[in-house]
Amino acid sequence: DQVSLLLNIVGVSCKRHGMLRNARLEQITKALDCGELESGSGLNQEMGLPRPGDTRWGSHYKTICNIIAMYPSIHEVLVNLGDDPSHKADWTKIHFMVGALESFEFVVAAHLMFLILGYTNELSECLQRREQDILNAISLVNVAKNRMQQLRTNGWEQFLERVTLFCNKHGVQIPVMEDNYVPYVKSARYARNQTNDDHFRREIYIGVIDQISQELDYRFDEINMELLSCMSAFNPSNSFASFDAQKLLRLAEFYPNDIKGHDLMKLELQLDNYIDDVRQNDSFKGLVNLVDLSVKLVQTNRHTLYDMVYLLLKLVLLLPVATASVERVFSAMASVKTKKRNKLGDALLDDCLVTFIERDIFFDVDENDIIKTFMSIRNRRPDK
Repeated sequence: DQVSLLLNIVGVSCKRHGMLRNARLEQITKALDCGELESGSGLNQEMGLPRPGDTRWGSHYKTICNIIAMYPSIHEVLVNLGDDPSHKADWTKIHFMVGALESFEFVVAAHLMFLILGYTNELSECLQRREQDILNAISLVNVAKNRMQQLRTNGWEQFLERVTLFCNKHGVQIPVMEDNYVPYVKSARYARNQTNDDHFRREIYIGVIDQISQELDYRFDEINMELLSCMSAFNPSNSFASFDAQKLLRLAEFYPNDIKGHDLMKLELQLDNYIDDVRQNDSFKGLVNLVDLSVKLVQTNRHTLYDMVYLLLKLVLLLPVATASVERVFSAMASVKTKKRNKLGDALLDDCLVTFIERDIFFDVDENDIIKTFMSIRNRRPDK
C-alpha cells in the first residue's frame, strides 16, 4: 500500500519525475566523487519507478529494486515536496510517506519483498514464458521451496544485518529488539503486547515466509509436480532424451474423460512405434519444444498415424494456455470493472468481460447480424 502511495505521489506529473531524475543524478555524482561508485560502460544507468502490474510479480520485483537503489533520491524529493507551499494540497499524503520512508518498518518490509521476490523471480519468469521449459520449471519450484525453508531456518541474522547496514547508511533509527513494539501510525491501544523481535522476526519475517511456502505447496503439490514431471517426458530436445513411456502413460491417466481404459492399451503400443520413428527421422532433429513437435507431427502427417499420442500432446499443450487465459481474465477485469460499472450484475459483467477479452473475434462480427439476432429473440413492436 505504501509503495502504491509513493508511486502516486512521485509519478503524478512530469515535473516530479524530473525532480527525481535530478536528485538521482546528484547522488550518483557525489558517490563518484567520493569513490563509492565506479564509472564505466553500462554502469549507473538512469532508473525510474515503474508501476507494477497486478498479475506480473516480476514487475513488483523491479519496482522494489529501484526503490531500494534510489532510496536517498526518493527521500530528498519527498522532503522537498513537503516543504514546497505549491504542493500544499498533497501535504497530508507526502508527510505520511516521508514518515513511512524513514521508519524501520518500511525498510524491513521493502527488503523482505526484495528478498522473496528476488529468490522467486526466475520461477515467475519461467512460468510466464509462452514456450515453457517444464524441466526447468520443476527444478525452479524445488529451488524456491528449499530457499524459503533456508530463509526461515537460518536467514534472519543475515537479513537483519543487511537491514541494519542500510539503516545506518541512510539515517533510519533502529529500534532495540528487546523493547516493546510501538506500531507506526497506529494507536497503541490496539497493539499487542510484544517485543520488536516478536513483531519483526516472528510476525513479519517468519510469517511472510510461511505464507509464501504454503502458497508454493498449495500450487505445486505432489499431484501437480507429478503432472509436470510426466509432461516433461514429451520434451523433444536432445533427440528425445527425456522420453519415458511410463510417465506418458501415467500422464494419460490424468485425463480419464479423454483417454479411456482401452485407449491406454492402444497408447502404450503407439508410444513404442512413435519414439522409434521420430528418433530415426531427420525431420524431427533439432526440435526444442512441444509446439515445434506438434507442428512437425502435422506437417509429416504423423498426427493421424499416432492419433492417441497426438491427442495426449494436445492436452499437454492446452494446460499452460488455459492457465494463462485465467490470468488474462483477472487482468481484463481491472479494465472492465470500473467505478461506473461497480454495480453491474454478475451476468452482465460476464458478458462485458467476454466481449472485451475476445474483442478480436467480435471486431469481425457484422453489426447488422447482431441487430437481427437481438430482434429475433422475442417479438417487438415495430417503430412507427
